[in-house]
Amino acid sequence: MFHSFLEKLSQQSEVAVIIISIAIMLLCGFLMTRITKKLKLPNVTAYIIAGIIIGPFCLNLISKDIIDGTEFLADIALAFIAFGTGEFFKFSKLKNSAGKVIVITLFEALMASVLVFVLTFWILKLNLAFSIVLSALASATAPASTIMTIRQTDAKGDFVDTLLQVVAYDDIVALLAYSIAISIAVSSSTGKAVSFGDVALPIVKNLSVLVLGGVFGLIMKLLIQKKRSTDNRLIIAIALLFGFCGICACVNVSPLLGCMSMGSVYINASDDDKLFKQLNYFTPPILLLFFVRSGLSFDLNALIKPSGTIGGVSLLVIGILYFIVRILGKYSGAFLGCLITKKPKETRNYFGLALIPQAGVAIGLAAIGARTLGGESGQALETVILASSVLYELVGPAAAKLSLYLSKSYSNKLEDLVPLEETADKGNSTLETLIERIKKIQEELEKKTEDEEEAAFTEAAEEFTSFENLQAKFITRGKKQ
Repeated sequence: MFHSFLEKLSQQSEVAVIIISIAIMLLCGFLMTRITKKLKLPNVTAYIIAGIIIGPFCLNLISKDIIDGTEFLADIALAFIAFGTGEFFKFSKLKNSAGKVIVITLFEALMASVLVFVLTFWILKLNLAFSIVLSALASATAPASTIMTIRQTDAKGDFVDTLLQVVAYDDIVALLAYSIAISIAVSSSTGKAVSFGDVALPIVKNLSVLVLGGVFGLIMKLLIQKKRSTDNRLIIAIALLFGFCGICACVNVSPLLGCMSMGSVYINASDDDKLFKQLNYFTPPILLLFFVRSGLSFDLNALIKPSGTIGGVSLLVIGILYFIVRILGKYSGAFLGCLITKKPKETRNYFGLALIPQAGVAIGLAAIGARTLGGESGQALETVILASSVLYELVGPAAAKLSLYLSKSYSNKLEDLVPLEETADKGNSTLETLIERIKKIQEELEKKTEDEEEAAFTEAAEEFTSFENLQAKFITRGKKQ
C-alpha cells in the first residue's frame, strides 16, 4: 500500500520520493535501536535489521531505484570510518611497539583468511573468485565495536594499547588483501590467466592513494588552523574527504587506505584531536544510512537457496561455516602472534576474543566487491558478509568485553577503580577509609560527567555564544555613541 503511494508520488515528484525514503531509513534505523538497546545489542545490528524489514523482501517501503542510487554511501561511510581510525596512528605511540604489533596483526589477519580460503575453495569447492574475495574480507575487524567497548569499560594497560593498534593495522592488511584478491577474482571470472600486472597494478594504485591521502592530510592541516571557527573547520574537513572519495571513485579504488593516511598525517602534523570529535557528531546519520542501505540490499532468497554460480552450496551453510572458521582463525592467529612477540599470558590467551567483531570495513568492501564482481557472485558475497556481520555484532562486543575482563584490563572491584595510598600509618578506621574511597569515586565521576565528544560540541556552542555576546556589545556601544 505504502509502496504504491510512493509510485504515484514519483509520477508527480521524484525528489519527494527520495527525501521521504531517506527520512524513512533514518527514522526506522533510530526506532530499531530503541529495541536493540534493551537487548544490549550494538546499533549496527539495529540498522541492518531495520534495512531488512523495510527492504524488498519484507515491507518493501524503499524502491529499488533508491537502493541502486545510493551505492555511493559505501565509499563515503568507509572514508569517515578510515579517517577516524587514522587518529590512532600517532607516531609517538607507535614507534616503540610497531614491530610487535605488525607481527600480531599479520598472524591474526592472514590466519583467518587462509582458513576461510581452505574452507571455501578446497572443502566446499566454491569458485575461485568468490572464495578468494571472501577470504580477504575475513581478515577485517570492526574497530568501532572494539573501541566502543573499551570506552564503556574504561579499560587500560598493555592489552588495550596493543588492541587499538592491531585493529588499526588490521584494516590496512584487509585492504591490501582485498586489492590482490579482487584483481585475481576479476581475471579468473573473465577466463584469462592472472599475470603479475593484474596483481601489481591494484597494489600500485592503493600505494598511490596512500601517498595522495597523506598530501590531503597536510592540506587539511594548512587549511584548518586554530583561528578557524568550528563551523569552518568542519566544512573544510568534509569537503576534503568528499573530494578525496570522488578522486578514488574515478580510478575505481577504495578510499579506505587513503583516508586512513589522511587522518594519520593530520593528527601527527597538528596534534588536534578535536576535529575527530566534531566529525563524530556529523557521521552518525551517514553511517546509519549506509548500514540501513546494506540491509536493504540483503537477499533473503539467496541465503536459503543453493547458488549454482559459486558452487551449489546454500549461502546459509556458507555463512555459518564462515562465521565459525573466521573466529578460529582470528583466535589461533592472535595466539601465535602474541606467543612469538612474547606478550604476557593474559594478552596471549584472550587477545583473539577481542578481534571477533566485523562490520563497517568488511560491509563496505563487500558492497564495493559486489559492484565489481556483479551478478550472482557479487550478490552472494554481500549476502554472506551481511548475514555473518549481524552474528558477529551479536557476540562480538560481549566477547571483546570478556577479553578485557579476563586480561585484567578493567575491574569492578572498588580498590581497582579508585586506588588509595596506604592508610594504615594514618590510623584510619575501615569506615573512614570507605568514606574516603567514596569521595574519590565521586570526584572521578564528576570528571567524566561530560563526555569528550559532548565537551567538543559544547565548546563550539560556547564559541558561537561568545561571538553573539561580543556582537551584542558592539551594537549596544554603537547605539550609545
